[in-house]
Amino acid sequence: MNPFIGLIYIFKGFNLIRRPGLRRFVLIPLLVNIILFAGGIWLAGSYFAGLMAILLPQGFGWLEWLLWPIFGLALLLTMFYSFTLIANFICAPFNGLLAEAVELELKGEIESSDISLMQALKDTPKSLWSEVRKLGYFLSRAIPLLILFLIPVLNIAAPFLWIAFSAALLAREYFDYPMANHGQNFQQQRQILKQHRFSSLSFGAGIMFLTMIPVVNFIVMPLAVAGATAMYLERIRKS
Repeated sequence: MNPFIGLIYIFKGFNLIRRPGLRRFVLIPLLVNIILFAGGIWLAGSYFAGLMAILLPQGFGWLEWLLWPIFGLALLLTMFYSFTLIANFICAPFNGLLAEAVELELKGEIESSDISLMQALKDTPKSLWSEVRKLGYFLSRAIPLLILFLIPVLNIAAPFLWIAFSAALLAREYFDYPMANHGQNFQQQRQILKQHRFSSLSFGAGIMFLTMIPVVNFIVMPLAVAGATAMYLERIRKS
């Protein structure tokens, strides 16, 4: 498989969520993302402005303009790792529903009566347990990587390893929804994605980049679920 095919499916995911038959399944994930990201930016910005007023000595207020870009970068990283995990945890049942709707849409068999909010609520315990497992997987690997940042010489490679890890994490996060709908458990998913390592990494890297773009990050979650579902059905499952 083309290692960059994942990037193509990001664009396909965007086109899919704009289809009339899928828009209603995007609504809840979209609202959760808007509330989390917009609220988080507002809170962080307010906190930073107050902190600068306390910490900067009188007459050094001009330094605040130099510190804001640094704060902006830190905020992007914080939003990526915290808000993305929180949003996915909250929306797990609805993301599974969206993955199912995308599959039916691609097959030309979507029926409103087949997919409902009640179904998502029934699947909530299973979906949340899956998110807990993914969180445990993330922490078990994130902590050793974070330690690398503190070790001289090795910390040169740490940022690159962290980027690769983040891309792999996002790929695993979003491919989980269509794969779980087909009865594949966590271990089976890991083995399948290993066979498509570079194409799934390119997908995860593209999603990571979009997550860091203000406003665009509002639609990243439903876009990623739709793109991952299409790629799984059309590329990974067939191979």
